[in-house]
Amino acid sequence: MNLQLSQKERMFLEDAKIQEEVCIEKYNNYSGQTQDPQLKQLFNRLSGEEQHHHDIVNQMLQGQQPNLSHAGLNLQSQQGTAQQNTSQGTAGTQQGNQRDKMLCTDLLSTEKYVSGTYDSDVFESASPAVRQAMQHIQQEEQKHGEELFNYMNSHGMYNVK
Repeated sequence: MNLQLSQKERMFLEDAKIQEEVCIEKYNNYSGQTQDPQLKQLFNRLSGEEQHHHDIVNQMLQGQQPNLSHAGLNLQSQQGTAQQNTSQGTAGTQQGNQRDKMLCTDLLSTEKYVSGTYDSDVFESASPAVRQAMQHIQQEEQKHGEELFNYMNSHGMYNVK
């Protein structure tokens, strides 16, 4: 069954495609900048999830029903490991921690922004299939933000008072 997109849906899907490309690029780039293997693993996994979102958006832009399944992706939850504390003993670790904090802060801000754009898209979707796909992606973007927050909070980068 082909997906017929309204002009508005096509416009916000084109925007979503660009946003997903930005997310993929940031996660890939930042993965190479962090020295924390746990954070590198988190960034690599989230990059894969962003690629899946990009694929979903592309499918809809091509008039195809989106495949929301994560089949074939290794998307194990890192929430438990993201909450583990690590000790910080050397100045190099402290400097790396500051860099990691900046990377995480930028990615958390990006996830907040992208999630907000999907929120608008959900309400502006005429097609139930597009709406469902946008809701699916939005929920996953929020989960990404939660995982980044949990990592930051457990590593003293984000203090909740």
